[in-house]
Amino acid sequence: MTKRCSKVWLLPLCAVVWNQSVYYGGNFLAQNAPHRNLELCLDSLVPFLPWTVSIYLGCFLFWAVFYVRMARAEAPLACRFFLADFLAKGICLIFFLLLPTTNLRPPVPGNGLWDHLLRFVYQVDAPTNLFPSIHCLVSWLCFLGARSLPRFPRWGVWLTGLTASAICLSTLTTRQHVAVDVLGGVLLAEVSYWAAGHKALLGPASRLLQRVAR
Repeated sequence: MTKRCSKVWLLPLCAVVWNQSVYYGGNFLAQNAPHRNLELCLDSLVPFLPWTVSIYLGCFLFWAVFYVRMARAEAPLACRFFLADFLAKGICLIFFLLLPTTNLRPPVPGNGLWDHLLRFVYQVDAPTNLFPSIHCLVSWLCFLGARSLPRFPRWGVWLTGLTASAICLSTLTTRQHVAVDVLGGVLLAEVSYWAAGHKALLGPASRLLQRVAR
């Protein structure tokens, strides 16, 4: 690895593999464990808006674009971002195993496009691995990464922050998550990004990445 990683695809690919391993591995290992519902009274005040499934699913494009952008950043910034992602997902796995969670989803009676799409999401995405929310974690990591890029325009930072906030809200308005999940995801992103900036972690991770990138 020189100033920038020569294999831009390497870091996002590793992030995807690790994410899928954590998510499906957590589901498999905790499938027979009792699951807890962390819903609070506050969650009943959030409106149920099926159309926001467009934001909930649109996040995948947002993540793909930004993870590639961070992989193209200068080596220390790229390494810090993906190290934070790796650490955060590892902590998620611990929570998925020690504190399995679930929630109650409402019926979706409408026949519009968003209603059909939300029912499809409910069918393919089991209400497990909820705390902390990976949707919120990854989205907030993108915002933190944007703030760290020296030549990233200020309007771009604000847009990234607004997009991340909208995704977090959409997890509530689609009833995919509850407030505690969102808070846990955002806080975990902040803590992981802070930890990944310390030399004790960033130095060895940078050297390992150099060897892999060669």
